[in-house]
Amino acid sequence: MSEHRPTVRRYTAAARANHWVTAISLILLAISGLSLFHPDLFFLTALFGGGQVTRMIHPWIGVVLVVSFLGLFVRFFKLNLPTTDDAQWVKALPDVIRGHEEGVPEIGKYNAGQKGVFWGMSILILVLISSGLVIWDQYFYQYTTIEQKRIAVLIHAIAAVGAIVIWIVHVYAAIWVRGTISAMTRGIVTAGWAWRHHRKWLREEAQKERSGTPAE
Repeated sequence: MSEHRPTVRRYTAAARANHWVTAISLILLAISGLSLFHPDLFFLTALFGGGQVTRMIHPWIGVVLVVSFLGLFVRFFKLNLPTTDDAQWVKALPDVIRGHEEGVPEIGKYNAGQKGVFWGMSILILVLISSGLVIWDQYFYQYTTIEQKRIAVLIHAIAAVGAIVIWIVHVYAAIWVRGTISAMTRGIVTAGWAWRHHRKWLREEAQKERSGTPAE
């Protein structure tokens, strides 16, 4: 990226830190969870100091994820509420995929795909923490039955697979849409990127700058 290109602030340092804590927690949970899911993947427990340590820290990483994601939810849930623009964006999705976004309706800070990732992860993390508490025997063994634990393990595994799939889609999209990564590494995007992908948001940011409203 040329340093001479005009840029727009997309995320504050606090928002980026919140995002990376969430992302790292999710990755660690995926690896530690997979290592306990199947004997063929048990070798991954070596990354955490062995099987017993992995079993001990896995739920605590989950607690970190929930707290961190809650911070993201509070920050961004209003911006991810559905709007009429989302339906228009979905209709124009073939053009978006082909990179022909000239006729795509102007979009705010997040498009329908990004909102889908946000709400999908919100639901799955809620399911993961709920089912995880049921099978966290160290603290909750006496409050649940064996049958409840069996059902919770199944639900937990399905939700974990769903979260991993959404994470992969999220990362792939960030790489595929050139110029997106800098939003979460440097907090900025080029004005050209914003004009092409989130024109309504760019107009709103320009209006905030003129009015002296602080960036989010």
